[in-house]
Amino acid sequence: MSTRRIIPLFDRVLIQRVKPVERTASGLYIPEKAQEALNEGVVVEVGPGAPDKDGKVRGVAVKKGDKVLLPQYGGSTVKLGGEEFLLFQDKELLAKLSE
Repeated sequence: MSTRRIIPLFDRVLIQRVKPVERTASGLYIPEKAQEALNEGVVVEVGPGAPDKDGKVRGVAVKKGDKVLLPQYGGSTVKLGGEEFLLFQDKELLAKLSE
């Protein structure tokens, strides 16, 4: 049994979308069709950065564990071990969320 891991290249960022709430505060289950698709995710892996015009590697603006705001469309879907991840370029992310 081998363990596989995705390591993004250049300025790409691997993100796992935050799952929507499945129950209300009172304990009622919300049907899947009524659940809201959240545009929030957690950074799982980060690439080393992309070279700029001068050949210097420009780092990525987020780090592993950061919560980010995602665009409604875009990103590449990647499935690994039954889980679904999204692969975005660093510049495609809308914002970093802080608590």
